[in-house]
Amino acid sequence: MTEGMSLRERKKLQTRHRLLSAAAGLFAERGFDQVSVAEIAEAADVSKMTVFNYFAGKEDLVLAPLEEHIGDVARVVRDRAVGESATDAARRQFLAAVEAHDPSVGMSDAPLALELRRLIQETPALLIRAHASSLRSLDLLAEVLVDEGEEPALVRIAAAQLIATRNGLIVHNQLRLLAGESADQVVPDALMLAGRGFDLLDQGIGSFATRS
Repeated sequence: MTEGMSLRERKKLQTRHRLLSAAAGLFAERGFDQVSVAEIAEAADVSKMTVFNYFAGKEDLVLAPLEEHIGDVARVVRDRAVGESATDAARRQFLAAVEAHDPSVGMSDAPLALELRRLIQETPALLIRAHASSLRSLDLLAEVLVDEGEEPALVRIAAAQLIATRNGLIVHNQLRLLAGESADQVVPDALMLAGRGFDLLDQGIGSFATRS
């Protein structure tokens, strides 16, 4: 991951990871609402200002790694090949992410990734923002399809079904990992379930938004 990075870039990445780890540890021990940014800075051995140089606020210490992937579906659909439908493009990207144990699809069993997922589930304010991120993913996907000339009303319906399918699969993956299974154990079933889920989606929106 750090190959090709400059020393400065590596140090910034290390500091970011240290902040995330310190925050996750404190949140797990005392709860999200009971921990201040100053306490996170102290635990990470940095200044409070340094925390804000990396993250806009306390919620970002949990959600920023996930929100980096808000545009994933829109991007893969925008860049899909001629003859490929939006559903097939999303399927392809999702299956590849599962195989790669990507935390963005709930498939990482790294302690930090699991703790961040657990915090989101247990903290109402984080759940609300995670839901808003999902809606933003839907909006970005809809914008791509509308730009291609699809009917806006139908685009919203199709995009909502696609994002909901992904979200359902992600939740299933993360619940199994949070229950103590390893990613290696879950991946084969996750791939099979994703295939079935996207097959169901195909029955609903089929070849909608196939690139010509």
